[in-house]
Amino acid sequence: MTGRDTVEISVKGKWSQVPALRVNGNAILVRGRWIKVAIIDAEEWLPNELANPEECLQRLRQRDTHGLRADIFTFSQKLPATRPKYSYPMEWDSVAAIHVTSFRDWWEKLPQEGRKNVRRSQKRGVVVKVRKLDEDLVADIVDVNNDSPLRQRRRFAHYGKTCEEVRKDQSSFLDRSDFICAYLGSELIGFVKLVHRGEIASILQFLPKASRADARPGNALIAKAVELCEAKGISYLTYGKYRYGNQGTASLMEFKARTGFEEVLVPTYYIPLTLKGRIAMRLKLHRDLVEMFPQIARRLGVKIRAGWYKLSVLARRCSSMAEQPKL
Repeated sequence: MTGRDTVEISVKGKWSQVPALRVNGNAILVRGRWIKVAIIDAEEWLPNELANPEECLQRLRQRDTHGLRADIFTFSQKLPATRPKYSYPMEWDSVAAIHVTSFRDWWEKLPQEGRKNVRRSQKRGVVVKVRKLDEDLVADIVDVNNDSPLRQRRRFAHYGKTCEEVRKDQSSFLDRSDFICAYLGSELIGFVKLVHRGEIASILQFLPKASRADARPGNALIAKAVELCEAKGISYLTYGKYRYGNQGTASLMEFKARTGFEEVLVPTYYIPLTLKGRIAMRLKLHRDLVEMFPQIARRLGVKIRAGWYKLSVLARRCSSMAEQPKL
């Protein structure tokens, strides 16, 4: 069944309604300004991959799409399907994945530093629990969000959010999600939101407290996620991309490698729908332009952005102190 609709999406921590085209239960969104790319809404969190891409293509090529026009349509295959199924134009997408056979097998393959950090978290009193979302957990997540206004050297979109906003953020895919929580005493020092997708479990949010990094909550959380996957008979644990564009070694990539994630390449298809789309694909303009920059330019950009964010945070703190009444 097809039709025009709207869906609510979160972009940089803010929710908004956007137009969508419904095709057999999938919501197709269009993003981009000059080059408009049609995507499957929340594709990376759906239990199944797109079953009938040709029907989506036919619908997008029709003129009665109520203004929802696109130049390119893209979709990806889902693990463990790493061999291309279709003859459409294709590129390889980098996925960070752990093939879960058993916790013991994962543990034995870990680098020595990875095992050492898991043991260190245990020695320092970190206790990991699997929880469902309730009011107490929402309040704890608010505290984790407010640990630092910056994450990965960029402004953290969830810093300063209210309990109501956090509850809304964390309610997506709630019927097939687990919250893996790391505690030091009664303090939540990090959590993982794990979304179950059939034989895959995907990390939607991974948020250890930077101020408690010495307790290694991140390593403890990944270890528990692997243990949970084995208990539920899940074959793969995924955590976003392993490599972003032509990115060289980065701190997040190093963490993934130390905790047993490996790069798995899956087919992602890009099908031009218009002449503009065909030209854009020839010129590689359908990709994220930032990812196409040389590594040295990207590193410089990251440093400049991080410095700007730090100055912005410092300026806001100084302004807040100046506005406080003198006693």
